Amino acid sequence: MPTITVNVDDDLKRRMEKHPEINWSEVTRQAIQEKIEALDVMDELTSGSELTESDVAEIADRINEGARERVEEGSE
Repeated sequence: MPTITVNVDDDLKRRMEKHPEINWSEVTRQAIQEKIEALDVMDELTSGSELTESDVAEIADRINEGARERVEEGSE
């Protein structure tokens, strides 16, 4: 099985050391596995798409603007 190295800052390392009962390698492996599975789903959903990155950015901007407007309306 291949090995990878993960760098964490000193504070996170100290906090991890407070929980020696946790197999941090397994936690990391599971997190990577979950992320890969989510990316696989995204790849499958978008594999037939003809949208360009510019199209996606424009759609995201419209969604964000709509969400901003709803939040502003709700705070009035």
